[in-house]
Amino acid sequence: MTYKAPLKDMLFNIQHIADIEQVAKIPGFEDAGFDTAQAVLEECAKFNEEVLAPLNWEGDINPSSFKAGVVTTTPGFKEAFKQYADGGWQALQHPAEYGGQGLPKTIGAACGEMLNSANMAFALCPLLSDGAIEALLTAGSDELKATYLEKLVSGQWTGTMNLTEPQAGSDLAAVRTRAEPQADGTYKVFGTKIYITYGEHDMAENIVHLVLARVSGAPEGVKGISLFVVPKFMVGADGKLGARNDVHCVSIEHKLGIKASPTAVLQYGDNGGAVGYLVGQENRGLEYMFIMMNSARYAVGVQGIAVAEMAYQKAVSFAKDRVQSRPVDGSIKASAPIIHHPDVKRMLMTMRAYTEGCRAMASGAAAAYDASHLHPDADVRKQNLAFYEFMVPLVKGYSTEMSLEVTSMGVQVHGGMGFIEETGAAQYYRDAKILTIYEGTTAIQANDLIGRKTMRDGGQTAKGIAAQIEATEAELINQGSDNALAVAKRLRAARVALIDVVDFVVDFGKNSPNAVFSGSVPYLLLAGNVVAGWQMARSLLVAEHELAKGVDTDFMKAKITTARFYADHLLTKATGMRDSIVEGADCVTALALEAF
Repeated sequence: MTYKAPLKDMLFNIQHIADIEQVAKIPGFEDAGFDTAQAVLEECAKFNEEVLAPLNWEGDINPSSFKAGVVTTTPGFKEAFKQYADGGWQALQHPAEYGGQGLPKTIGAACGEMLNSANMAFALCPLLSDGAIEALLTAGSDELKATYLEKLVSGQWTGTMNLTEPQAGSDLAAVRTRAEPQADGTYKVFGTKIYITYGEHDMAENIVHLVLARVSGAPEGVKGISLFVVPKFMVGADGKLGARNDVHCVSIEHKLGIKASPTAVLQYGDNGGAVGYLVGQENRGLEYMFIMMNSARYAVGVQGIAVAEMAYQKAVSFAKDRVQSRPVDGSIKASAPIIHHPDVKRMLMTMRAYTEGCRAMASGAAAAYDASHLHPDADVRKQNLAFYEFMVPLVKGYSTEMSLEVTSMGVQVHGGMGFIEETGAAQYYRDAKILTIYEGTTAIQANDLIGRKTMRDGGQTAKGIAAQIEATEAELINQGSDNALAVAKRLRAARVALIDVVDFVVDFGKNSPNAVFSGSVPYLLLAGNVVAGWQMARSLLVAEHELAKGVDTDFMKAKITTARFYADHLLTKATGMRDSIVEGADCVTALALEAF
């Protein structure tokens, strides 16, 4: 089967959940209203459906290869990346002064989903470039910006993020890569970095590595880490490429999924030191790297939505074609396509509801990001920044954990055929697993949600979101339809469960940290479930109004049914999760270590 972008659902979210017309009132986004969004998304869909999606299976069976220091990507990737760059897709969200199109994240996130649905292994290359661009825009000197940004924005060069080392995974305090200052203001970088996505490849003429390292004499721990630009090829004053820098790929990983994406081991400084350029100030590298990390974390959440969408489409296609067994209600007297069977419908509805709920959540978060950066009112910027930052661990953590359940269900719908690689269902399951791991595991996202996003402000942001949810409950009750009232009931119970957990985190986080952090991931999943359910409730309100006006009736009916399913089958998990977090903490840590 082929990928078909879910344009109607994306545009529904952009119009009604993200409120693109309000985004278009922000200075700098005046030309980015709904008509622009529709035109961009339709063109993006064509590119991804026609160019990238056909390469996805090829990338799984014929992945990137490594020989004598050279990485060769999957056949077709190099040509597709040129089309991607020439089409302006890398430049979509970046500033016009560096050759970008300056479109809001509200539009860019939907394009990112399409890119990842079509070919997630390919999409990782531009994802990392986006992060490098964000970091340089925020902390790079004028000279670094002038040297690198235009080429990165155009896609002529690509970017990477170099954090992990053999002895330092998520614990960046253990980073040992060192940077020695030189008389000319540059640094010589020495060390080994692992798990570097697209750290070496043949799709662009230069690769701009952003590298965490310690300057000689820097403090121990994370406070002594600096950030450096280390290009694969040196760049002359005229902007032309010069000699090869002293950074080399020594191997690439053999992986469970995303096989076409080369994950490199990079060695710095084997021949005298790789030339690096300090980004910002010494010892503030982690602060700058987190700009890339937050950009990447949101993008990885979108990857979860994207792979879930693809698994859903494939499962629906199979379920409509696969004939097996008579329906239990006797409606068909012979063997029928399995989509007639209630449990298959349950699985497909679960896949659909999860995906649409997370898509709506990500779309609303993208609009908050846009307002937090460019809205003229400082208070509005502050409120939207708090909301967006709270959303990042939810989009990343909940959407990626959701994608594992959805892609697993995709295999289940296929039955035994799903376990056979030739059907393609297993690829989505394998590809999805990395999403809960890279750019910070789900537990790391949950720790961030507890420490920085809940305890730091005494739960005020979380409770502010709960107040917005309560307002939606009132709208549902006022609307008065059977579906609206049923969803209001479920949403209220989920909101109360969320508030109970927020109070538990705030009250016991300092004095009983083990009790609170033993429920950190369940708290994240609860919060993500409630917020996604809230967006589905908002969607139901809109869909009922649009249906009454006769607008796209089939789509609106399906949206109402999906929102009701989310409330009845997914939001209902919230109260049980609340109980396990608030009342079940002790048994998590009670077992003696020697008993494991």
